[in-house]
Amino acid sequence: MNQPASSGKTRFASLALAALGVVYGDIGTSPLYALKEVFGNAHHPVPISPDNVLGILSLVTWALMIVITGKYVSFVMRADNRGEGGIMALMALALRDMPAGKGRNILVMLGLFGAALFYGDGVITPAVSVLSAVEGLEIVTPAFKPYVIPIALVVLVFLFLLQRHGTASVGKLFGPVMMLWFAVLCALGFASIANEPGVLRALNPAWGGAFLAAHPGIGFFSLGAVVLVLTGGEALYADMGHFGRVPIQVVWCGLVLPALLVNYYGQGALLLADPSAIENPFYLLAPGWATLPLVLLSTAATIIASQAVISGAFSMTLQAMQLGYSPRFEVRHTSEREIGQIYLPAINWLLLAAVIALVIGFGSSSNLAAAYGIAVTGTMLITNLLAFVVARRQWGWSRALALSCIVPFVLIDVAFFSANSTKIFDGGWFPLAFGALVFTVLTTWKRGREVLHEKLGQESIALAPFIDSLALGGATRVPGTAVFLTGRPEGVPRSLLHSLKHYKVLHERMVLVTIRIFDVPHVPEIDRVEVKPLGQDFWLVTVQYGFKDEPDLPEALTHCAEVGLDFDMMDTSFFLGRETLIPRFGKEMAYWRVLLFAAMFRNATSITAFFRVPSNRVVELGSQVVL
Repeated sequence: MNQPASSGKTRFASLALAALGVVYGDIGTSPLYALKEVFGNAHHPVPISPDNVLGILSLVTWALMIVITGKYVSFVMRADNRGEGGIMALMALALRDMPAGKGRNILVMLGLFGAALFYGDGVITPAVSVLSAVEGLEIVTPAFKPYVIPIALVVLVFLFLLQRHGTASVGKLFGPVMMLWFAVLCALGFASIANEPGVLRALNPAWGGAFLAAHPGIGFFSLGAVVLVLTGGEALYADMGHFGRVPIQVVWCGLVLPALLVNYYGQGALLLADPSAIENPFYLLAPGWATLPLVLLSTAATIIASQAVISGAFSMTLQAMQLGYSPRFEVRHTSEREIGQIYLPAINWLLLAAVIALVIGFGSSSNLAAAYGIAVTGTMLITNLLAFVVARRQWGWSRALALSCIVPFVLIDVAFFSANSTKIFDGGWFPLAFGALVFTVLTTWKRGREVLHEKLGQESIALAPFIDSLALGGATRVPGTAVFLTGRPEGVPRSLLHSLKHYKVLHERMVLVTIRIFDVPHVPEIDRVEVKPLGQDFWLVTVQYGFKDEPDLPEALTHCAEVGLDFDMMDTSFFLGRETLIPRFGKEMAYWRVLLFAAMFRNATSITAFFRVPSNRVVELGSQVVL
């Protein structure tokens, strides 16, 4: 009787430790730069005085309590899409059963722009985190200053080179390293608080209110830096499907939140005792002999934080591909055991190029911090709006109840976003520009696919009369099975017509396969395929995936044996259509978007690779389509 309980506790502890390593890397490394940016900002620094230090610490405390604990841990994590979180999953949940129309289009645009800002965060996080950690070498000796950027670049290149090996081999180290990291945060913070225990008065929210009332201008600008303590808040929600809601909540309340607060208060106590410590309050908490080991530990922690964001970008891209918002990229699976551990080479190298450009272009973590906040607050604000729709449509909440929960969070996020909008010309333009670029790509691909589908549909032949005509003879049947992928199961696939035109034969068994992606994370294996006989040895197979499932068409077709449609891969040929797009001016899309879509379509990874179809069993038949 005790064994199951013991096993359950062991599994929970394992999940909690893993969540500590993956989920909290980003927010856990914020102490490296957050308070330094508040008081040492080159544009709007907050003067260091006892009242100001207590006021900022109070704002930090209650930002963490309200936004992270109240909003994400207690409220938004309830909006799970069958256990999965993240803005793409939230958008899919909000859109469920919503009819087509203006409201649905607005939600799609919001969700996609929030996802686009996430990519901006995925570029900035590795740059600012690793750079802020390596800058600790300047505390060891100023002689290291010229080498900070080169060392940071070496660490970042090493990090991205590791991605192709997957996180399985190093993932087990993440939890213990982050456990040590949070323990060190506590130790450094407690030692400093012991010297200035009066700093604990900042737990009273009145200090934050008094600071904003006494210095409304400086207080407003300070919110643009205070928000840095919230970076990584979206990760709590996005990683819910990997670890579960309860382990993430327990680790946050039991370890991460107390450790962060203790360290922030320790830095505040240090600034009260020695205002000159603003040079780098985090590293100056440590005694001189511990600075170098602390730099090494910080670098390890920031690598872990960056790893989580990079992996998140891979997962987000796969979801976008599944939902039809992104062109296909090559997907490599780095673990035979764990689903979701994937590597996308193209995304990896694009991120690395952007990160290198950021580090060289901005030159310091302080400059990069200006670019950081606007991406974070933009995503947080969009999450609020989508969560409101979910509360109303999926949970059945009244308008008054939903507004009473959402409006306070919206007001706080609007304040943070407004404060960060003043930094647009100081670097905040980058995540907006990067997000706009990604948003354009996502929406152009989606619209382009719709236009292409309409064009192909106009030229298609109805399937049922075509099959009936075969009973009259005229087409020679040859041994084997032919599989044709089609997005229009009611029409004859173009590849089938081209095959018949060129070879003038049909196979003994003709299988038309339609792949459907649903707005749920996973489709149970029992529902993977639906098989319908059409007569004349024609079959219609519908293969169904969730947006987090990893497509494997040959594996899915093995399920057809249960209903009498058995596949021998060595006797099966897959016929795929490959369209060549001819851009032209038209009403459906702007010409520049047609050119962009055609370029993406031409360079997208083939269906063969994406659906894991054996390349030696594939026949591609080309055709031209005028857009």
